[in-house]
Amino acid sequence: MPILAPETCEFPAGLLDGYDGLTTRQWWALYTRPRQEKSLARELVRLELPFYLPLVNKANLIRGREVMSHVPLFQGYLFFYGDNEERLRGLATRRVAQVVAVNDPLRLVEDLRRIQKLIESGAPLTLESQLSTGRRVRIRAGAMRGLEGVVVERRGQSRLLVAIDFIQQGASVAIEDYLLEAID
Repeated sequence: MPILAPETCEFPAGLLDGYDGLTTRQWWALYTRPRQEKSLARELVRLELPFYLPLVNKANLIRGREVMSHVPLFQGYLFFYGDNEERLRGLATRRVAQVVAVNDPLRLVEDLRRIQKLIESGAPLTLESQLSTGRRVRIRAGAMRGLEGVVVERRGQSRLLVAIDFIQQGASVAIEDYLLEAID
């Protein structure tokens, strides 16, 4: 049983799917004050400001009972989409510590789409930081078919790493080698 119901992680719904880069808005990575990601997201929904906050389920043991929580995949980060006026309205929440402009928004959105697909697969994820490069692959079959990433080795197990290069973080999922094809 979750402590709280799942919250909005993408506002408006389909934000990442509809992005084409032809707008006056731009993407920003908002680095939040400690443990303020979901509070900021709630305020942005109230203000009707577009954002994406990747959330994953996490099992916690509280008083001997397993409780599911919905936690940010990338601690401290929320991806905001707006113009300068909207950015200032978001900053007025006093939950943002730093704002970083995104230089390559098309690449960021593509990375976020891949992360979103990985989360939606329901597979257990591992947070990866300070990424190193490896062989780029694509999944050939199954629920994550078409998903692209990098193969990494962790504790003798092959994992597919999907990264947000902009913040040097990502998530990985265990994957069988026979499901992968190399990308040239």
